[in-house]
Amino acid sequence: MNTKLLKAFVTLAEKGNYAQAALALSMTQPALTKQINLLESLINISLFTRGRQGSQLTMGGQRLLPEAKKVLKQADSFVQHAEQVAKGSEGRICLGFGLSSFYFAPQCIARFRHLFPAINVTLEDIPSAKQYELLENGELQVGFVRVPAKSSLRHHVLFDDQLVLVTPEESQLSVDTWLQRLPLLRLYNERGRGLNAQIDMFLQSAQLFPSSTQEAGDIQTILALVIAGIGVAILPQSIVHIAPTSLHRIPLAGSFVSWKVGIAWNESLPDLIRDNFIDMVIGSQKEQV
Repeated sequence: MNTKLLKAFVTLAEKGNYAQAALALSMTQPALTKQINLLESLINISLFTRGRQGSQLTMGGQRLLPEAKKVLKQADSFVQHAEQVAKGSEGRICLGFGLSSFYFAPQCIARFRHLFPAINVTLEDIPSAKQYELLENGELQVGFVRVPAKSSLRHHVLFDDQLVLVTPEESQLSVDTWLQRLPLLRLYNERGRGLNAQIDMFLQSAQLFPSSTQEAGDIQTILALVIAGIGVAILPQSIVHIAPTSLHRIPLAGSFVSWKVGIAWNESLPDLIRDNFIDMVIGSQKEQV
């Protein structure tokens, strides 16, 4: 059904006069008459009768008018919705983040939702290696990951993170002494592959050898075990945003203590919402410099 025909029908019904309706529609009276006749022919119903009082709706016209108005309203709503989608102002975006971006990623999302409130945002804690896979197959639109990313993905560096030793209390003990006194707490490798690799490279380069290790499934558990005095942990400096203030953090020096964190995305998959998010993140970073 051509919405122009419905628009002509509704306008004539509201104006009750062909001359006024034609003027409102910016067309000639013969053109308006042609549209009304065509609509009546399509639905096989007479919509108007002409008399001294102008054009009056028939009983059929009266019954169809509310539905015609509803269809036109839906068509207008569709056009408005399409305009927002075309601008990347409506839809959804799926994001991944890791430990280093635990605090930074939600800040970015808060700013993005302020700019684009009609976009549905999902955020999931996923290791960088897994995020790369999801970005490649399109299940994830943007990832806050260790960079550089895989060669098939684009990335932008946001900040540096570095390793610190987290201990249950403040003391003058050296890093080596802590590692000999208490077990080194680590994530299971499938959960913390990137962090564990960073820790192993640091320990090897610094010639540090923990007396024992103990694994856990998440950072919160590791922090709880440190608080309980069960072990120590080598974690990203960014855990300062989630760790209790009672935990002591010892900065580490040497090779492999730092790495770059950024955002990665699959440029081969067109996505205006994703591009708007990336532009906002990069723009916010420039404003802070």
